[in-house]
Amino acid sequence: MRETMIIIGASRGIGAAIARLAGARGYSVCVNYAGSQEKAEAVVADVEATGGRAIAVQGDAGNEADIVRLFEATDEAFGPPTALICNAATDHYTLTADVEAVDIERVFRVNVVGQFVAAREAIRRMSTKQGGAGGSIVNIASIAPRLGGLPGDIIYTASKGAVQAFSHALAKEIGPEGIRVNSVSPGYVLTDIFNEYPGGKEGAKAAAEEANPLGRIGQPEDIANLVLWLCSDEASYVSGADYESSGGL
Repeated sequence: MRETMIIIGASRGIGAAIARLAGARGYSVCVNYAGSQEKAEAVVADVEATGGRAIAVQGDAGNEADIVRLFEATDEAFGPPTALICNAATDHYTLTADVEAVDIERVFRVNVVGQFVAAREAIRRMSTKQGGAGGSIVNIASIAPRLGGLPGDIIYTASKGAVQAFSHALAKEIGPEGIRVNSVSPGYVLTDIFNEYPGGKEGAKAAAEEANPLGRIGQPEDIANLVLWLCSDEASYVSGADYESSGGL
């Protein structure tokens, strides 16, 4: 049986790298995107070019109805998923003294609430207690909670700490239903989000490289390799773990 992976937030960066690698390894892939249709379709084309199958499905990761719809689209195209990757994230740079509740709510709706909803939909399809075949969930977190985040990055940092806690708790809850849950916490990775950090692309990149013990910034493919391993049979006894991929920071 061909395995099926849903990647929430897959039109660019880490999500796109995961989609391309999953397609190359035989997964049917649902490439979710919020607004970058052209980029998502390019990822689909890359998957198909290696002999894989993929669809692009628009949906806001912070919108419950959109998440349900992308699962339904995947069901129709490929059948129920065997792997779910929650990669979508947003941010709002601010100091706590200037924070607005609406900004906190938006970041947590995408980064945390959306993962709860996606997990719910995955469980309903994967759970062996509900007739499913089991599966794997990987939530993308960050090393920011351990390091304290960057200046102005406090909402994002708090949300990713919630992702780590949610993943660990969920692993305990649904392990008996044949579903493994892990989180991956990247360090600095060269993505569009990193490039948008206040202070400028080149300055931020140079500072990250200098601070890293390996002397380089991470690439999306570094994270994709770890995610695909966690979804594989090689990691069949791995659940409830948070894996850092940060070059030793």
